Amino acid sequence: MPELRSNTRQARLRSKKLDDLQPGEPLAKPVSPALPSARKRAPTRAARGRKGAAGRGVPPAPKPRRKGVDIVVLEADPACETPLKAFKGLEVAAAAPKNLPLKQVAEVGVPKMNGESGEKIVGAEDESTATPVPERVQVGNSPEYITDRKLGKGGFGQVYVGRRVSGGAARTGPDAYEVALKFEHRNSKGCNYGPPYEWQVYNTLNGCYGIPSVHYKGRQGEYYILVMDMLGPSLWDVWNSMGQAMTPNMAACIAVESISILEKLHSKGFVHGDVKPENFLLGQPGSPEDKKLYLIDLGLASKWRENNGHHVDYDQRPDIFRGTIRYASVHAHLGRTGSRRDDLESLAYTLIFLIRGRLPWQGYQGDTKSFLVCNKKMATSPEMLCCYCPAPFKQFLEIVTNMKFDEEPNYAKLISLFDGLIEAPASRQIRIDGALKVGQKRGRLVADLEEDEQPKKKVRLGSPAAQWISVYNARRPMKQRYHYNVADSRLSQHIEKGNDDGLYISSVASSANLWALIMDAGTGFCSQVYELSPVFLHKDWIMEQWEKSYYITAIAGSSNGSSLVVMSKGTPYTQQSYKVSESFPYKWINKKWKEGFHVTSMATAGNRWGVVMSRNSGFSTQVVELDFLYPSEGIHRRWESGYRITSTAATNDQAAFILSMPKRKPMDETQETLRTSAFPSSHVKEKWAKNLYIASICFGRTVC
Repeated sequence: MPELRSNTRQARLRSKKLDDLQPGEPLAKPVSPALPSARKRAPTRAARGRKGAAGRGVPPAPKPRRKGVDIVVLEADPACETPLKAFKGLEVAAAAPKNLPLKQVAEVGVPKMNGESGEKIVGAEDESTATPVPERVQVGNSPEYITDRKLGKGGFGQVYVGRRVSGGAARTGPDAYEVALKFEHRNSKGCNYGPPYEWQVYNTLNGCYGIPSVHYKGRQGEYYILVMDMLGPSLWDVWNSMGQAMTPNMAACIAVESISILEKLHSKGFVHGDVKPENFLLGQPGSPEDKKLYLIDLGLASKWRENNGHHVDYDQRPDIFRGTIRYASVHAHLGRTGSRRDDLESLAYTLIFLIRGRLPWQGYQGDTKSFLVCNKKMATSPEMLCCYCPAPFKQFLEIVTNMKFDEEPNYAKLISLFDGLIEAPASRQIRIDGALKVGQKRGRLVADLEEDEQPKKKVRLGSPAAQWISVYNARRPMKQRYHYNVADSRLSQHIEKGNDDGLYISSVASSANLWALIMDAGTGFCSQVYELSPVFLHKDWIMEQWEKSYYITAIAGSSNGSSLVVMSKGTPYTQQSYKVSESFPYKWINKKWKEGFHVTSMATAGNRWGVVMSRNSGFSTQVVELDFLYPSEGIHRRWESGYRITSTAATNDQAAFILSMPKRKPMDETQETLRTSAFPSSHVKEKWAKNLYIASICFGRTVC
C-alpha cells in the first residue's frame, strides 16, 4: 500500500501587540492508520460532515500587501503525449454547446501563386454562393481594367490579374499595364458593414518598406476592390521550383530581409498575423525588382500599439485562433493577443520549413488539429527542430520563442545572427537592401549586444513533464491540514477525523490514482457530504444533493476515470451548472459568464475536463490562462491587473487556471504558486509560517 502521510497547521494567536506571538494548541501529529469508525460510509456513497467548531477571534490582518509570486522546484517527471481523440461534451443543468479545442475563427490566409501549404482553409469565402467578380473594374479615379486569370484565394478575398483596357506603359505603379485586383465580398468576414479592415491597415502602411503599394480602392457592385502592384512568385513557389529544399544561404537572405520588413511594419504599430511562405512574394520576373522581397495579405494584421503609444493589453481567448496552423505561433494557437514576438516565431517556422522541407507537426487532421499541432510545437525543442539547420536558425528560434508579450525585439541582433551565411552580392538570390541598412546603423559588434543582455530561461525543453501545482493565499492565522497519497479505502477516516476537529475539505486533487485532501477551518461551511465514484462526476448523486441545498465546492478526478466530489452547505451560491468535456470547455464557460455564472471548481480525469460554475460566487469578473506548460507570464500579468487564481486543473497535456476579480477585495491580496515534483509537504509549513495557506492544488502538465 502506498505510504500515507498527513500533517496539520494549528492557528497561532496574537496578543494586542502585533508581533507578540501567543502559544496556540500543539500541532497535531500525523494521522496513523486506524480501523473505520461506526460512522464510516462506503467509499462510493455520500458521507455527511458535522458542523465545525467556531473559529477563534483574531486581531485585524496586517497591513495590506499586493503581490504575486510563483516558485518552481524542478525534478519533474515526464508526461505522455496527446493521442488523437474525438472531443465531446456533457453539460448538467444547461444545454451543452459543441466544444472543440482552441477553436478556429476567421482564420487562415491562403495558398497563393499556384502553390499550397497543405493547410486547410478556414473562414474563406464560398465561391459556389458568392456573386461572380466583375468582368471589368473601375474604382475611384482608376483606369478601367479587364479581370483576367485568378492568382489565388485568401481567407477574406480573391486575387486576379487586371489588364488595362487602354494605355499603361509601366510595369509597376498607377500607370502599370498589369495590376493585381483583390476582391472582397461585402458580406465576407473581413467586411464589418463597411470597407474591409485591411483597407485601414493599408492606409497606415502604404509606402512602408516591403509592403506592396495600393494605387486605387473602392466598391463596385457586391465587391470591395484593391488595385495593387503586380508581383512575382511566392517563396512557396520558389521552394517548389528548387525541389522543395532551399539552401541555408538563400534562407539566410530571406531571414534578414524578412526581419527588416517586419521591423518596418512593427514600427507602424501593426503585427502581420499570418507570416508564411505564401505571403512573401518576389518582384515581377525580369524587372529590376525581381529579387526584392515583399510581404502581402494584411487581412489578419492587428495593432500591437495603441494610438497613445502604449502596448495593447494582454489577454487570452482560447476560442479564438488567427493565422495558419502550420506556421502560427504557440501564443496564436492559445488565443493570446498578438504581439511582435508572434510574427517572428512564425518567421522562424517558415525558415526552417524552407530548409528542411517539412515541419514535425505536419500530417495531423480533423477537428483537433490545432490542439495537436500546438502540443507538438511546445514539445519540440529548438535542438530537435533545427537539427538539420545551421546554428543561426536555432539561435533565432530560441530568442523569439523566449520573448515576452510586450518585449521589443532587437532586430539588429536578430539580423546579425545570419551574417556568416550571407553570400557575396553576386551570388545572392534575394536582395537584402533593408537588412544592409539596418546593418549600417548597428554600429557595434554582436558580442557587445550579447554582453548587454541577461540569459533567459528556456521555455521549450522538449521534455514534457507533470508536477504538483499548489496555490497559496494570505489568510489570518487558521488551522489547516493536508493528506496525500490517500487510497480510496482511507478517505473516510481522514475526512471524519477532520470533521471531528472542526475542519472541512477546501480542495482535493489526485495523482497516480491516489488522493490529496486539504482541510481547514476557514471555509465557512456548516455541513459537507462527499462521494467517491468510479465515474467522472456522478450526475445522479450530484443532482440529489442539489435538491438538499448542497453545492459543489471541490472536485478531483483520477487517471483511471474515478472522481471525488465534495458538496457543502454554507456557501453563498444560489445556482450551479457543470460540464464534462474532452477538451477545455472555454466556449461554454464564456457563455455561462454572460448568464451570471463564474467558475468555482475544476478537475480532470485522464484527458477529460470537469468545470463547475456557480451564481453568486462573489466574483465580478474572471479570465482564463490555458497552456501546455505553467503559464508564468500570463499569471503574472493577471496578478498585476488585480486578478487572483481561484481554480486550477491540469491534464498530462495542459494546465488551466481561472483567475478572478473579487467583488470585495481582501485586506491582504498576497498569492504565491509553487511547482514541485512531489507533493509539497516540505514547503507547506514554510508557507504557513508566513500565514500563506493552500487555496488550490492539482497535478498535471507544467513543463515542455
